[in-house]
Amino acid sequence: MKLLNFTIIKLTICLIIGVLIGCFYPVSIKINYYILGILLSILTASYFISKKQFHKTIWFGIIAFFTMISIGVLTVNIHNQKLISNHYSHFIPSEKGSTKTITLRIREVLKPGNFYDKYIVDVLKIDDTPVSGKTLINILKDSTDNNLKVDSVLITKTEFKDVFEPLNPGQFNYKSYLKKQYIYHQLFLTNQDLFKVKSSKKTLFGIANQIREFVNLKLSSHSFKPDELAIINAMLLGQRQNISEDVYTSYRNAGAIHILAISGLHIGIILIILSYIFKPFERFKHGYLIKTILLVTILWSFAIIAGLSASVTRAVTMFSIIAVGLNLKRPTNIYNTLAISIFVLLLFKPLFLFDVGFQLSYFAVFGIVAIDPYLYKLWKPKYWATDKLWHTLTVTISAQLGIIPISLYYFHQFPALFFLSNLIIIPFLGLILGFGILIILLAVLNILPTFLANIYGSIIDLMNSLVGWVAQQQDFLIRDIPFSLLYVLVSYIFIISFVRFLIKRNYKRLVLFFVAIIFVQCAIIYTIKTTPKNQFIVFHKSRYSLLGNANKNKMMVTHNFDSITKTNDKIIQDFSVKNHIKSTLFDSLQSVYILGNKKLLIIDSLGIYDVKSFSPEYVLLRNSPKINLNRLIDSIHPVLIIADGSNYKSYVERWKTTSNKSKIPFHQTSEKGAFIIEY
Repeated sequence: MKLLNFTIIKLTICLIIGVLIGCFYPVSIKINYYILGILLSILTASYFISKKQFHKTIWFGIIAFFTMISIGVLTVNIHNQKLISNHYSHFIPSEKGSTKTITLRIREVLKPGNFYDKYIVDVLKIDDTPVSGKTLINILKDSTDNNLKVDSVLITKTEFKDVFEPLNPGQFNYKSYLKKQYIYHQLFLTNQDLFKVKSSKKTLFGIANQIREFVNLKLSSHSFKPDELAIINAMLLGQRQNISEDVYTSYRNAGAIHILAISGLHIGIILIILSYIFKPFERFKHGYLIKTILLVTILWSFAIIAGLSASVTRAVTMFSIIAVGLNLKRPTNIYNTLAISIFVLLLFKPLFLFDVGFQLSYFAVFGIVAIDPYLYKLWKPKYWATDKLWHTLTVTISAQLGIIPISLYYFHQFPALFFLSNLIIIPFLGLILGFGILIILLAVLNILPTFLANIYGSIIDLMNSLVGWVAQQQDFLIRDIPFSLLYVLVSYIFIISFVRFLIKRNYKRLVLFFVAIIFVQCAIIYTIKTTPKNQFIVFHKSRYSLLGNANKNKMMVTHNFDSITKTNDKIIQDFSVKNHIKSTLFDSLQSVYILGNKKLLIIDSLGIYDVKSFSPEYVLLRNSPKINLNRLIDSIHPVLIIADGSNYKSYVERWKTTSNKSKIPFHQTSEKGAFIIEY
């Protein structure tokens, strides 16, 4: 491929490989330094030996690539917070229930949950020892307003708790998600547990938050509706906490959720606007240099105000490099530019590689750059308006082709009307961003006319209404699509080979396209063969019993849910998607399940059981039965005892102690997660 002729692209690929190795196959940082030192020595010697034939030797390139892989591994190690000597995790007592006096500073305000207000905080001290590191705090909601802001300093006495692993298969792994942000623990607090400390120290995040609060104060004095103000905060200030669930769901179902997070599209539009504003500088001596400095400074100031989120940081990095290349009149290649931005970001934030937004953003841009020029050439409209609509459509399709596999893997749904929502939104986006900057400036200066604010609010309201209408077309939203990492890989092989064949139709590319089809078929066959045919699952559901009996692509579900819980429960949906379950039936709970040559006995609150005719290998205790577990063990001799989420904690602890004394394995779903029997 011609792309790989660019050195920076090869080096970026090597860096990515190094990051992956560093994450999944950890190497001691000392060994990492030794390896890197040896490789750098060989690389230096190789350079001087082959200086005269630099472009002819292959060994220099191979050593350079291995060196870059080693740098990628080292980057992961260097940024591993737990390897820092004063990280708070080194000062946590090992005894469960031990508390320490902890000093915290609010770093980021998160979207609140149903029961807790959530914050990311910097840990400043444990007792009197200065420490570093981030953690998550959950503050129980009550009638009092905690009024915590960025840079608020708090003191509390509590214990650090591990972030919970998902207890059911297929569920979102919140622990892994936080780990990618170097957050390893969480605190559960009430307002009464907190002592607020006066502090004059301001961080960059605190200053940015003050600016956002000042802007919101000025905007709120005008007649903006809550949803309108939430959209302004999301698109122009990078804050999505106040977006209502209905609006968020509408944008997600319409395939336009990317609009609500500041990304390359937003920064690109802002760069175009700023480039036009600063164009007069080009007439002066050193004008291009001044223009470039102004553009980059404003972009990074905007990034800071928006909270330096992953999406904002990568977008501003990429477009800063583009701005430098364009305005200094240096020849640039878009693939090189993208590779440089990825390279820089991963050097400073290696775990960005696992950020969903990072992946979607770059795959979308690669899709646009690689596919759009060829799609656009397929038709040449006569009229300007038609041409713009056609180009918007080709850009949208190209971006979707770039992100479809990744999107299906993470979200398991496909909005078939994505092209319609983007045709609606993209024109609105340019207007909202350009007009929005003016609105904010006028509001801050206290000279925003009411009629102008009303017009702007109406534009946002109209966009929300149109997106909501698209989202309501439920027949065009394909949900619960099973999609594995293997499917992602073969899908990209298929898309690349198909696009290459459309660009240039010849025998070689046709053969490669058919090979890609074979890869897809092999992936499907492999998935069918490796998916367990028969599984019985005791799911964890607090206060309820939930069982699933999966046979190939069908599953029988039994439970004791009420109608509201059944409607809102996602456990079965998540499991079905992960395991390619196509149909789900519901039945009432039984007392005995025959699972091939294995038997499961269920004892409910009545505590009645009769096992004279058979010997069950597994016993499931549900709804807190009042039984003598010692007597049950002596009479049945089960292989394993299970307690699901419907039991009282005190009962479970007593059963656990009894099982341990009898040397019978005990599985508590609230602790170990769902129990799966394959048969």
